[in-house]
Amino acid sequence: MTFPAWSVAPFVLMLAAIAIAPLVPALAHLWERPRNQLIYALVLGLPVAIGVLLAGHGDLVTHALVEYSQFIILLFTLFMVSGGIFLRGDIAATPRTNTAFLAVGGLLASFIGTTGAAMLLIRPLLNTNSERRHVAHTVVFAIFVAANCGGLLTPLGDPPLFLGMLRGVPFEWTFSLWPEWLFVNVMLLITYYALDRRLVARESPEDVEIDRTNIIPLKLVGWPSVLCFVAVVLTVAFVPSVDATALAHGEAHGAELVPWRELLMLAIAAVSFTIGDKKVRYEDNSFSFAPILEVAALFIGIFLTMIPALEVLRNLAPKLPLNEVTLFIFTGGLSSVLDNAPTYATFFEMATQMSGEPRIAEVPEALLVSISLGAVFCGALTYIGNGPNFMVKSVAESQGVVMPSFGGYVSRAFFNLAPVLLAMLLLFIADPWWAKALGAAVTIGMLVRAVVLARSGHHTAPTEDQKPGIRASQHGPEPDGPKHTGQIPVISPDAIDGADERTA
Repeated sequence: MTFPAWSVAPFVLMLAAIAIAPLVPALAHLWERPRNQLIYALVLGLPVAIGVLLAGHGDLVTHALVEYSQFIILLFTLFMVSGGIFLRGDIAATPRTNTAFLAVGGLLASFIGTTGAAMLLIRPLLNTNSERRHVAHTVVFAIFVAANCGGLLTPLGDPPLFLGMLRGVPFEWTFSLWPEWLFVNVMLLITYYALDRRLVARESPEDVEIDRTNIIPLKLVGWPSVLCFVAVVLTVAFVPSVDATALAHGEAHGAELVPWRELLMLAIAAVSFTIGDKKVRYEDNSFSFAPILEVAALFIGIFLTMIPALEVLRNLAPKLPLNEVTLFIFTGGLSSVLDNAPTYATFFEMATQMSGEPRIAEVPEALLVSISLGAVFCGALTYIGNGPNFMVKSVAESQGVVMPSFGGYVSRAFFNLAPVLLAMLLLFIADPWWAKALGAAVTIGMLVRAVVLARSGHHTAPTEDQKPGIRASQHGPEPDGPKHTGQIPVISPDAIDGADERTA
């Protein structure tokens, strides 16, 4: 089957709206409403779906809608369950503390999913940084680490890897990617720590004083939802669902037509919403359906409009010079602007036609490594590369953080994340000795940059004689992201104590 090149125009318009609309004052107010986003997505997506149906390829539309349903139900369930869990308290927002938060999120991502880890991390991270003015860079790195790069070690970590497991990749195979996982996440944490040391030095003396003195011990609340979270993980790991390909081709029958996994996840979400602590959900987490509604609205347009884009890509594949390096580049590049799950599936199918030993699920293992790394890591390069990215952004904005625009986020990703991925590509995927040497040089350069950044800042409360000088330096925009609006609520210890007494 072939689609003309112009058939990708709706997909391009979808991406263009996501990138440009928030930047145009006349459009930004309208665009921020999920209803308007849904209308725009359907105006572009429905004609594409109808055209594909009229062309006799209804199976493609069915496949896209089934995968969208599975995708959004998983995100919705994790969003609902995580909304009932809260890490209560407020500790000093030092670079060391923030880096530890990100590290824990990156580790959890492989076992509870990038969506689950991101949703569990973002609210306590914002609360810890409630007294600080420079917060956007912390949210950006949370997207890098917890919402993407941390989810490489198991098929539960990221949807692309889950699709690989459904296609025959052994559950434990992704553990073999631990060297790449460790390198990328450690380099990101080092970069973040250095940057946060620099930016904490630009905080006002008053905010630093409040942050250092307003200390409330951390306490995990919402245990019914924690148990629901465990149930979600077990459901994803062991409960079958509808095979989108079999359903699209009319090969699913009887019980195979029942989406057992999705039905059980929706039931778990309902249980969490019903029995969970309403104070935890609505007061501590400031729960709102807006973030998941935004993701659902935008991604229905993305899933429908990218049907022709994926087919154009499949037809272009035989003309592409595919090897370990180029597969990482192609998979990664497209995963940054397409959803990374269908992009992974597309290149996975391409790779089954290529020679090479040993093979994993009929794919040469070296090529499968490149596809997996590209899909998981490069989904962090834009807001639309992975579903949790938009959710984290929306939650942060609902708490008063002024997040970078689409283009602003991309520029920060290319400055902070892209060098790490380049070094990983040269050290772990490319074969020539000069590539290894260049990768080592890039790594050393990033470490030197981190040292320079770290030495330019400090993270201790200012003394009385330091305060005037620090106060005089408070001017100019944040170099790696805008300041928040000051609307993040500062929690008082008395309020926490009172809440605990009322809960008890």
